Amino acid sequence: MSKRNAILAAATRLFARNGFKETSTSELTKITGAAGGTIFHHFKNKEDLFLNVLKDVETTVTSAFRELTERHRAHPGMDQVEHAVISYLQLAANFEDQFLLLHRHYPYQVAETNADCRRSLESVYNCLLEIFEGCIRAGIKDGTIQTGSARSTAMIIFAMVDGITRLHTYNIYHAGSLYNDVIQSCRSLLAASASSGANERTGKEGTWPV
Repeated sequence: MSKRNAILAAATRLFARNGFKETSTSELTKITGAAGGTIFHHFKNKEDLFLNVLKDVETTVTSAFRELTERHRAHPGMDQVEHAVISYLQLAANFEDQFLLLHRHYPYQVAETNADCRRSLESVYNCLLEIFEGCIRAGIKDGTIQTGSARSTAMIIFAMVDGITRLHTYNIYHAGSLYNDVIQSCRSLLAASASSGANERTGKEGTWPV
């Protein structure tokens, strides 16, 4: 790993765990072994470091989610949605620091006045929503999903899954018992008519992947 990437990795963890204000250059230096001059050789200042961390989070999360969901593109739309839900939960488990950072309030405060920060956040959420929406559109086309608006329904499903992920991220509620209920809620929201047979499918007992 290059020195720059090592600094980004350490800064991601510190910003996620401590927040922006409580993350110090000295702590970053201690973790990475890089001198302060080395850090600011790669990044102009602390805010520039944060923006680069956010850009790295954007690339990491969106690329991983695309890769996970792409494997099921040949499946019926309803199955694609279910797999996208599972993939999102796996993603949150695999990239805990990245999601903790996205769930903090500070990035959204910065986005109010910083266009680069806003673009990175918009890119993350647009990508996630577009993948859910694409799965729903596939289901509408193949008859396994019946819904009026693919975009609106994608936003509802995403809000539900991301909301549960936030509860887990902050250790407020152990959401494992909700796994089957989440999948069933998605099926109920998206279910096509009984003649399609979509509602006749039964899933295996699931376990929360986080």
